[in-house]
Amino acid sequence: MIERLAWVTTRGARGRDEDEPLVLPALARAGVAVDVVDWDDPHVDWAAYDRAVLRSAWDYPDRLAEFLPWLDRVAAATDLVNPPATVRWSLDKHYLRDLDAAGVPITPTTFLLPGEQADLTHLAQGDFVVKPAVGAGSRDTATYGPEHHDVALAHVARLHAADRAVLVQPFLASVATDGEWPLVYLQGHFSHAASKRVAVPRAGAVEDLFAEETNAPHDAEPAQVAVGDAAMEVVTGLLGTPAYARVDVVRDDDGGCCVLEVELVEPSLFLPYAEPAAVDRLVGALVGGPRSR
Repeated sequence: MIERLAWVTTRGARGRDEDEPLVLPALARAGVAVDVVDWDDPHVDWAAYDRAVLRSAWDYPDRLAEFLPWLDRVAAATDLVNPPATVRWSLDKHYLRDLDAAGVPITPTTFLLPGEQADLTHLAQGDFVVKPAVGAGSRDTATYGPEHHDVALAHVARLHAADRAVLVQPFLASVATDGEWPLVYLQGHFSHAASKRVAVPRAGAVEDLFAEETNAPHDAEPAQVAVGDAAMEVVTGLLGTPAYARVDVVRDDDGGCCVLEVELVEPSLFLPYAEPAAVDRLVGALVGGPRSR
């Protein structure tokens, strides 16, 4: 039984997690004592907790050399949700190749590793997006048009200089009109969805953690859930069933649905835009289920 739980964040994220004010009181009502702790606090005794839940450690992309060993240390001391193997798979967007290989429709993606030359004239004929392969929120993401190739190349060069892989994706027209649809899965089952419109700057990378967002409740369409389910089937087959997951779905230029992202590290779960029962489902996922170690 889970009696004491660590809710893992980082100093810069405190007060910015919209899910937290809903979940912490619900955990307390369920009889779970919760401490909100920073992942890099050297004074935390992780073994004192029955489970540590990784929720808003949003500075990890800049501190991977610290964060990755930390995952293993904490998992050796307590039950870490989601477990290290799941986190490692999800934090690098090369996982899109696994989905593509399994037949899951994804947003067309080209990866550029540090040292590789980027010829964007062949990669991006229309508007396109440049983002780091490892990143949280919208930081270091920008949209560009064909007239911005030089600026985009400089963006790629900055990321490569920091030893960060880059991905380039077409800017799908539907993202501007319909936005994205985050689909939330709890213990492998679809729970709820939201709609999200992100104001990613044109020809200028996001410097804050998040770009401006407009979010709203959303009743997921069967086609959207089908794509989310297909992505989760791959995740479960490779890694087991995660306590929580988010699959971001968009509409491609042919009118079908495809995966933009699968977030298993510290996903925003859009609970303010879901029915109240979604909070109870998350509590069940956090305090129930088998231990990951």
